[in-house]
Amino acid sequence: MAQHIDNGRTAETLARHFLTERGLTVVTTNYRCRFGELDLVMRQAELLIIVEIRYRHQATFGGPIASISAAKQRKIAIATQHFIRRYPAYRDAPVRFDVVGLSGTLHKPDIHWITGAFTMDDLTDT
Repeated sequence: MAQHIDNGRTAETLARHFLTERGLTVVTTNYRCRFGELDLVMRQAELLIIVEIRYRHQATFGGPIASISAAKQRKIAIATQHFIRRYPAYRDAPVRFDVVGLSGTLHKPDIHWITGAFTMDDLTDT
């Protein structure tokens, strides 16, 4: 398997553990649909949290978090709508979009969690 795929899986596992240690509950991982993929779908009380995970060895060019373009945010939002239509139990849950950025070595990464990194309103204004 390619190294970048292994790194991505490791980063996702580290991010998942980081978030569960902070009280979030995993709903599903790597939800795929024709519109894209959601890295992590989590809950915190009634809140549905969609988490995009980014890993960059170096924080150049803005680091992992800056790599999420408006187009990528729209894809995440559309995939989230698909998820909610597929699982109507989440229809009335408020949704938050978070980003977890990892940088440095995966043996001891710097982890940055941005809650509410973007909203649906951000996407409709562009």
